[in-house]
Amino acid sequence: MKKIHLVTFTTALLLAACGNPKSDTVSLSGTIQGLGNDTVYLYGTDRMYNRIDTLLVKGDKFAEQIDIDTLISAWLQFSNGTEYPIFLNKADKIVVSGSAKDLDQLTIQGNPANEELTRFHQQLDQQPNASEKETEKAAEDFIQNHPTSLASIYVLDHYFVQQPMPDFTRIRKLTEQMAGILKDRLYMENLLDYLEALEKVTEGKTAPFFQIPGTDGKDIRRTDFKDKYLLLYFWASWNESCAESNQALRQLYKEKKNRKDLEILGISLDIDKQQWKDAITRDTLDWKQACDFKGWNSNVVSQFAVRELPANVLLAPNGRIEGRNLTREQIEKKLIEIASKKK
Repeated sequence: MKKIHLVTFTTALLLAACGNPKSDTVSLSGTIQGLGNDTVYLYGTDRMYNRIDTLLVKGDKFAEQIDIDTLISAWLQFSNGTEYPIFLNKADKIVVSGSAKDLDQLTIQGNPANEELTRFHQQLDQQPNASEKETEKAAEDFIQNHPTSLASIYVLDHYFVQQPMPDFTRIRKLTEQMAGILKDRLYMENLLDYLEALEKVTEGKTAPFFQIPGTDGKDIRRTDFKDKYLLLYFWASWNESCAESNQALRQLYKEKKNRKDLEILGISLDIDKQQWKDAITRDTLDWKQACDFKGWNSNVVSQFAVRELPANVLLAPNGRIEGRNLTREQIEKKLIEIASKKK
């Protein structure tokens, strides 16, 4: 779960206005052994812009009162980058427990959605050698057995939508089994909107035309890369995971830079121009770079249905999408396949 997702939880967060009565207050407390004195952030739909609260941890413990007026989905984000889903409702008394060594295996009690998801994760933890097919079957069973639970939307999102090759037919069948109360939630509406956008830019589809300013301010277009394979690499200077990914991509670029049929275009979600340029220099990003300083609101981000960082899309010379969110090994395998086809 150690990813930065834009929409992994795309539910709308309706925060209560100042002066709400105590019945609209959630009690959120926790004990995480080994966390010591630290800070945990509570984020909503958009990690970059929607921080709900800051939880100060002292001696492994934290406690906070949070004003909300409806059931919401959110994320606990820890200083090491690990994120964990949590559901909050007015008048809830939520208790979090776990170990700093296993922040992706927390126990959350206090309302049905949290407890159902905790039991599901515990079920998976008891089957460490389960195949991907078996895990998906367990996730499918959970959704079918909990058609009214907000946790089911998370399970659908995490185990089916966030896959390199989503099975859209299967996803539609699962959404049809969910109760209307879930379908009416903005979280679900936004997830379905994302799926509609994603289906247009999956492997085998033709990439949309795009243009975005480069480091010199001049627009870079998809058509500038005719006769070349193009790896679109989405990143941001503020994302720690991108810093690690930059290193791997830099090594790949070093090995492949003499290839005349491959280009890399870094597309940043930065908003601050100087921070963007500083990161390019700091991480020695020698390939072409572009940024329109609109963050998650960038047209290119929405065109390619990007909602987590880092992300990548490999395009063929004819504009065909060859793959999404490929690992370095998968990219190299694709390049080998490309070379063999030319012989």
